[in-house]
Amino acid sequence: MQRFNYLLRLLPALFLLVTACKEPLVATREAPLSTIAFGSCNRQDLPQVIWPAIIQNNPDVWVWLGDNIYGDSEDMAVMKQKYDMVLQEPGYKQLQANAKVIGTWDDHDYGLNDGGKEFKMREQSQQLFWNFIGEPANSTRRQQQGVYSAHTYGPEGKQVKVILLDSRYNRDSLVRINKIYQVNQTGDMLGEEQWKWLENELRNSKAQVNIIGNGIQVLPEEQMYEKWANFPASRKRLLDMIVATQAQGVILISGDRHIGEISRTELPGLNYPLYEVTSSGMTHVYSGNNVEPNKYRVGGLVNKLNFGMFRFNWGNKVQVEMLVKGKDNEVYLRENVTY
Repeated sequence: MQRFNYLLRLLPALFLLVTACKEPLVATREAPLSTIAFGSCNRQDLPQVIWPAIIQNNPDVWVWLGDNIYGDSEDMAVMKQKYDMVLQEPGYKQLQANAKVIGTWDDHDYGLNDGGKEFKMREQSQQLFWNFIGEPANSTRRQQQGVYSAHTYGPEGKQVKVILLDSRYNRDSLVRINKIYQVNQTGDMLGEEQWKWLENELRNSKAQVNIIGNGIQVLPEEQMYEKWANFPASRKRLLDMIVATQAQGVILISGDRHIGEISRTELPGLNYPLYEVTSSGMTHVYSGNNVEPNKYRVGGLVNKLNFGMFRFNWGNKVQVEMLVKGKDNEVYLRENVTY
């Protein structure tokens, strides 16, 4: 009897404990993503005029796509100083306060212009990059070879997965003759460990939209600068993997080019069109680059300061609005796709 009375006295406390445990679970349930923004080519010593337009769109997630600084140095103190300039930028600090920040790098923040695995300071540079992004000190990502990562957002049935590749750390070399890169027919972009990781991320993804980002363009073949088409075996392996894994709603995003454009192709065996949104030129663009051929391009070529955006409209299916926008929040390019 005494034990029964004791249990009765405990019931109010147990009720409060259960209630306290339940309430945070309801309050912190992750909502579907509404907006992702992304960009590249952000020279830290040039006017940072595009942040107000990005902030105006209130993105849930901001994705760096490389050349997040123009470091180009083997001196890690120099690289850190340049990263700190971006971290102290008021517009970027405001964005950080309201959006999740993720990203990858390209050559200038890697440390070596057009560089690959030959860069001797890549291990040290990787740690600076993770510091810049805000990766925890004990993160296992700090132990891997490269800055690749995957991030899933939203509840089951309304998920977006962002897969960010490192196309520098283990990339084979390219030969450049008279400013033109020679095709490396058998060269590798990612390294075998990253390829296996990527296949696993795609094959096991439950997301309705899978965004694959890296520093350089995947689909365009005709431009003479850095691109996956300079490594045709790797490009084919990537596109074949997208088909073989049958991941839903794959969209590519890239930077590097100091232009903005949207490319589109049809892959045999894939039941939706594959798009690539290139957004490059947050602080500077190549103003002479407005007639470049690209057989995959839909819409025009943007040679003004720009950033990229995805808006998600969730229903029985998800409609993705793909945008390239400017410093005054004007829309330069818009495409819609439903998955």
